[in-house]
Amino acid sequence: MSEIKITSETGLSRSEIEVALRESIKDRSLKKVLLLPPDYTRMYSGAGIITNIYYNMLKDSCEVDIMPALGTHEPMTREECTAFFGEDVPFEKILVHNWRTDVVKLGEVPAEFVSQVSEGLVNNKVDVEVNRRLTDPSYDLIISIGQVVPHEVVGMANYSKNIFVGCGGSNMINSSHMLGAFYGMERIMGKDFSPVRRVFDYAEETFLANIPLMYVLTVTTNTGDVTNIHSLYTGRSRANFEAAVADSQKVNLTYVDQPLKKVVVYLDEREFKSTWLGNKAVYRTRMAIADGGELIILAPGVRKFGEDDENDALIRKYGYVGREKVLELVKNHDDLKNNLSVAAHLIHGSSDGRFNITYATEKLSEEDVKGAAFGYMPYAEAAKRYDPKSLKDGFNTLSDGEEIFYISNPALGLWSYNGDK
Repeated sequence: MSEIKITSETGLSRSEIEVALRESIKDRSLKKVLLLPPDYTRMYSGAGIITNIYYNMLKDSCEVDIMPALGTHEPMTREECTAFFGEDVPFEKILVHNWRTDVVKLGEVPAEFVSQVSEGLVNNKVDVEVNRRLTDPSYDLIISIGQVVPHEVVGMANYSKNIFVGCGGSNMINSSHMLGAFYGMERIMGKDFSPVRRVFDYAEETFLANIPLMYVLTVTTNTGDVTNIHSLYTGRSRANFEAAVADSQKVNLTYVDQPLKKVVVYLDEREFKSTWLGNKAVYRTRMAIADGGELIILAPGVRKFGEDDENDALIRKYGYVGREKVLELVKNHDDLKNNLSVAAHLIHGSSDGRFNITYATEKLSEEDVKGAAFGYMPYAEAAKRYDPKSLKDGFNTLSDGEEIFYISNPALGLWSYNGDK
């Protein structure tokens, strides 16, 4: 299969993308193909249009299945699939990945290796689990599609993360999330070769070698609802991922000259329905916010904490109480010890008392929000003062002279204080 790279400062056209995708599968006799795009929570990844193009290229000559790499997220609705993949991609072609039950174990990443890459912070083996369809020999080609962008667990998202987390099982997801949390987000985000990425590399090289897998990687920004695909890489090599990382570091990282005293982040209600996802507002800004600062999260669509009922219940039970408290809870409570991705999420979603976090919601009650250890503000009140329709990304001065830093989409970036470079 062809290794392809195309880039554009302003964004690639659909025709440019189509040419590259057609080139990526030329000279292959394909009878059955599995597409692995992200789900609707990555609506600005460009993966929706790429899935649409591949489907329409292949549907008349071979069987095409589409399985969104849900990870722990809830399945996509018919409406979300239509909005993301297009009306001409049948909903009946969408398969659902279940991270708890729908996986097979390929092997293990040894405890010694995990200890080595984590500097002795984690000393447990990691089970390599993937959706059973990835091992189905009837597929001639499996195409993993997704966006390279800063990430709180692995450093830079996508490449083999789309397989081991997006299409992975509970042990791999739990172990990788806790490994990242133990090592520390600030040491990971926006960088390659994190401990989690090294575990994924080991698993990819050791257990996926015989799977007919091709990666399609994007680097994107957005202009309103328009996704700008600046880079597109296809192929199997890690070098493609490394090039995409370098591209993303140029367009998705924002450095500020002074720590920010007040940050307001808007969560698009189409994309963010839980704090599990919405806490990107916390993860992606924490390195830019001043000690004693304030983060206000405008969250009109957030209606729950976890993406599934079990995770939601655990978050409600324990709350975002800070790293040290969560580690103590893990030691003493089996329900949290057996769901380490939740424990990691609770660590990620707390400021550890360094700055205040206020969720402005209308679908989660004040009692619920405060019960999870966040501050609360009614959404209508917050949106009246911090109107997302009138604010621009970056610094804004309100009518009474208050200065805030506004972010319209935390999913596509990472913000950091310049002095921490």
